[in-house]
Amino acid sequence: MHADGGLIGPLQYSGAWMWAGFALVAVALGWYCFVFLSTRQRRPAAAAPFTTPSDLQGLKETYLQRIDAVAADSRAGLLSSRESHQKLSLLVRTFARDVTGVDAPRMTLAELEGYPLPVIAEAVRRIYPGEFGMEPLPPVPQSAETARQAVGQWN
Repeated sequence: MHADGGLIGPLQYSGAWMWAGFALVAVALGWYCFVFLSTRQRRPAAAAPFTTPSDLQGLKETYLQRIDAVAADSRAGLLSSRESHQKLSLLVRTFARDVTGVDAPRMTLAELEGYPLPVIAEAVRRIYPGEFGMEPLPPVPQSAETARQAVGQWN
């Protein structure tokens, strides 16, 4: 036993524990910063200036011919009903992009409806069941007429 019956002071922690605690706090703060910054809504990038085509009537005629070609390929059996509807939808969307500069071919129907393109959004909405719906699909001539009207009514 000890000859001195006094109190013995507490043992000191190593300085490494203090630095480990600071490191854990820094990692936790860094994680919260990362989560906060990575989930913020980003501001949309400024759209590049777009000039409308000078020959709108020529562009309409081109797309109407393409729509007629898809309908003819469908009648000839070269395209299935679903493929025909997909091509018609893509033609309507591409026409909208060529006229307005809006990237319509990459947009969902909900995104299209959010833009001031009511004729295009309505045409795509009417063609959608032929693209994604269950059998039986709507007739291709009916969808082709919808596409023709969307392109023809553009002003």
